[in-house]
Amino acid sequence: MCEPKQAPGAQDSAPRRLKPAQLLFEPPEALADPEHFFDLESIEDPRELLARSTELALAFRAAADRATEFQAVAAAQLADPRRFDRLPTAVIAARAEWSEDYTRKMVEFGQELLRGSSALD
Repeated sequence: MCEPKQAPGAQDSAPRRLKPAQLLFEPPEALADPEHFFDLESIEDPRELLARSTELALAFRAAADRATEFQAVAAAQLADPRRFDRLPTAVIAARAEWSEDYTRKMVEFGQELLRGSSALD
């Protein structure tokens, strides 16, 4: 299995492909309480709290990395000169709320991912 590449500028602070914690949706009433976060506030044992919060941090990090890979692929596809509806980098940057320099890097990253498309399988 091919490992996905990390987004430009991302720190490699955790080993990849750890099984992330299950992300459960917060019930609507929990969203109203700013102190509520995935029921962590109800865990009293510090060892259990550390374990669960670490699992969540790793899961969110993995999800962010994966989402960034898909952003890069989309940017590369939108910038592809073979497309009749190609967008200039400035337009992609505005849509994604990125700088143009970062957009160019994401387009290049997306092109690399598309060349080795098994990284997104």
